[in-house]
Amino acid sequence: LYFFLHPAVIELGDVDLNCPSNCQIHNTHFFGTDRQIIRRGQAFNFYARFHNREWDDSMDQAIFTVETGLRPCESNETKCTFPMGRCLDQTCWSASYKIHQPKCISISVFPPSNACIGRYILNMQITSCGHTYQRCLGDFYVLFNPWCADDPVYMDNQAQREEYVLNEHGILYEGVHKHITSRPWHFGQFEDGILDICLKILDMGASYHHGSDRDHCWRNDPVHVSMVVNHMISSHTTNSIMKIPENNDYLKGTKPFSWNGSVPILQQWYNGRCRPVRYGYCGSLASVMCTVMRCLGIPSRVVTNFCFPCSNENPLGINEIFDCTGKNLCGKDKLWRYHCWNESWMARRDLNQCCGDWQCLDPTPLETGRGSSCSGPTWVRSIREGELDLDFDGHHMFSRLNSNYVGWLSQNNAKKTKVFCDTWPCGQHLSTKSVGSEQLEDITGSYKYELGSVKSKEAYYRAYRRIHPGYCNASNCHIDRELSSLKNPFLSDSGINMRLKMANCPMYGEDVQLHWLLENLRSEPKTLKFNLCAQIITYNGCPMDQFWKDSVTVALGPREVKKIPLCISYSQYGPYLCDHNIMKVVAVSDPECGEVLMVSRDIVINRPPVIVKLLSQPRLKVPCTAEISFCNPLQEDMKNCIMTLEGCGLFKEPMTIDLGTLASNQQARTIVEFTPYRLGSHRLLANFGCHKFAYCKGCAKAEVCNPV
Repeated sequence: LYFFLHPAVIELGDVDLNCPSNCQIHNTHFFGTDRQIIRRGQAFNFYARFHNREWDDSMDQAIFTVETGLRPCESNETKCTFPMGRCLDQTCWSASYKIHQPKCISISVFPPSNACIGRYILNMQITSCGHTYQRCLGDFYVLFNPWCADDPVYMDNQAQREEYVLNEHGILYEGVHKHITSRPWHFGQFEDGILDICLKILDMGASYHHGSDRDHCWRNDPVHVSMVVNHMISSHTTNSIMKIPENNDYLKGTKPFSWNGSVPILQQWYNGRCRPVRYGYCGSLASVMCTVMRCLGIPSRVVTNFCFPCSNENPLGINEIFDCTGKNLCGKDKLWRYHCWNESWMARRDLNQCCGDWQCLDPTPLETGRGSSCSGPTWVRSIREGELDLDFDGHHMFSRLNSNYVGWLSQNNAKKTKVFCDTWPCGQHLSTKSVGSEQLEDITGSYKYELGSVKSKEAYYRAYRRIHPGYCNASNCHIDRELSSLKNPFLSDSGINMRLKMANCPMYGEDVQLHWLLENLRSEPKTLKFNLCAQIITYNGCPMDQFWKDSVTVALGPREVKKIPLCISYSQYGPYLCDHNIMKVVAVSDPECGEVLMVSRDIVINRPPVIVKLLSQPRLKVPCTAEISFCNPLQEDMKNCIMTLEGCGLFKEPMTIDLGTLASNQQARTIVEFTPYRLGSHRLLANFGCHKFAYCKGCAKAEVCNPV
């Protein structure tokens, strides 16, 4: 009726948001093309059709309003109103148009490179011939833009963008520094509902940094967003995403190592009213964070460090205590066999960085002198340079990568004797997945200079003065003398060299074979008595039960080298292994012999593989079959056997298969059918668990193509 009474007023008809084209141009089509998901610093286009006439600048004007957050406000930059003109202003929110077809214009809207990320409402107000009306055109999502040079998360290498933003598949590295193992992980940042879950995470973490009323206006800053996400992953709050089991007790939840990917974790958190998912470990926490960051548009990757000390007393030292049998005693300090964290790429405006660089974010709460906390973002380069005044928690990360590792022998009279002091083990083989391949990339050089180099020493002196304020004016020589005093002078004068070498690469069910090498460096013969032991060690350095002990007397002639075989049978270690596949073997001299000698070795027991084989070419929306097989390598039955299958683009939700009981050497073979729902390169991931252990992994690559 209104337009009938005012025929000159232009009448807005259908509005086509042009989602498929915009999503393709903005590299967001992996989310699907039914929603408008765009990246800031890059215009998006849509079409407006009119019922009664052409658009005429002399009679018609349009003003757009975009709003985000609970209480949109122009002063907080969560609401912006801007006119439609003939050209875009790329310094702020702006809109322009051009004639597309008769009675149809193509409208471009530009979200600036400093726009807040999140879900927006788009309103269009039209003033025509003196009359004004408006319409809500719908909602759209704005993400960070690594393709935009003006965005702090800009990354100028396309292969790296494809790996660190678009790749839904990753590899986690575990084990020990002398035996690194890998397992696949599904990040799944483009799966249905994950973007909304990620924004919910920001909402739930809003009170952490600035309070919920002002949080949205800080969502233009990747530093703020990364801190909120980091805090939300596993902080000691009622709404954190994942909980770490206390004392390795996870009877009331999912075993930490059985997860295959981030999607089920995030979905369980969201559907469970934002209560922590039970349970995770450092690898799953870092991987979930990587999923959230990639989803929001911040390039990210998971990094594993081997030999990671956790001490809340000595910031540059870690102490492990052994008894006279070689048993590792549970003390306050822990030497994690490996630890995972997240790296995210951004230019830090707070550090006046003009270009992006890797920032370290550790979502695992670790004990510090001030209690338990997550850390970061910490500029990786500042860790290497020892410039700890620049950043959040840099001193914690530096000290854990450069600590002195000290071993003590606790004797029967309660006296403790230092048996070794070494700086080499801590912070070794920092590993991440290579760009565009399944290979490991060693990035240790990004965090620390080569041990013993001039630059390494300079960085250490800088950090030492920051960590120990009493030495802020001390000379380098003074610091060197302090470090030298930590070492027991007679440690290097024993005249005996010892090593433990692996004779095999044991798998579950196999005996562990070692060679114990002893070399007498002196011209006099020596006869020594040693105590040997083995015990299970958790990944985070908690010693478990001692399951094997022995005593050996060794006679060494002058300059003699002797090789002694050692064997630990599966029947000895099997009942104790459970989900912890790392054992520590120690040989220590008996106190009665008058010498203090010790050698140790961490050993990884490899898990039996799950074999995944595709039986047909995966095609979009066409049923496909795969064969999953697993053989029980143990000399006993495996009970409560469960196979779990999942894969981004292949399974909408995990598939669980109950295999019951597997007899010794029995092979289980299962044929499964699934229907791929997304084109591209995907992974079919299988996890096998039973009463003996929680996970054995298998993976197959699936290239999904169009139907014939």
